[in-house]
Amino acid sequence: MIEFEEAHQQFLTKHLELRGGERKGRLVRGHNFAEKLILQNVWWPLFGSFEHLHPEYEVYDWNRKSQFLDFAFLPPYGKFGIECDGFQSHVKDMDREKFSYSLNRDTFLKGMGWTMIHFSFDDVQNRPEICRMLLQGIINPRLIHSAPSPDPVQLLEKEILRYAFQLSRPIRPKDIIDYLQVDFRTARNKLQTLSNKGLLKPIISGTQIRRYEITERALSSLL
Repeated sequence: MIEFEEAHQQFLTKHLELRGGERKGRLVRGHNFAEKLILQNVWWPLFGSFEHLHPEYEVYDWNRKSQFLDFAFLPPYGKFGIECDGFQSHVKDMDREKFSYSLNRDTFLKGMGWTMIHFSFDDVQNRPEICRMLLQGIINPRLIHSAPSPDPVQLLEKEILRYAFQLSRPIRPKDIIDYLQVDFRTARNKLQTLSNKGLLKPIISGTQIRRYEITERALSSLL
């Protein structure tokens, strides 16, 4: 069985290779001791895998201001934002404006379908069993109730359709790459699958399909 250190290095290398610009720089600067510790003490003992987990994941607030979550867990059955908060940086040094913004950001993300999970650095370091218990209590019920349904549109596909609808323009593989932080092949396959189901309509440019537009049939799948 692969050990944590090797898996962690592979995890970081994979996400660094998928990113560029500020998103890559943020991962280099932002994934430090606390972020590694939550993986080592909390995540890895529970799951033994980093599948569907994204470090330093970019999200946007109501003003389209870019923010980064410590981790985003994006399985087919939900969207989970995971943060490790240190007392010094997240509470003691926070003024009233920053405190209000922090609460409003979490509320906004919840409205956008995220489940936000916060752990204190002290618990991650000294009482990780509490964090594991709480994390398991949040994620496991979603996993149990995510059994296959007769609906042909899986949850991840619904998320792509919601994103396509919000764009108000044809969606491209690059949009999926940036939004889900996957490689080009995965993004293309997801779009082709939705097209084959009649939920996206391909737009042909020359001899290639570069963009897709959402169909009326897809709108009923989002309800």
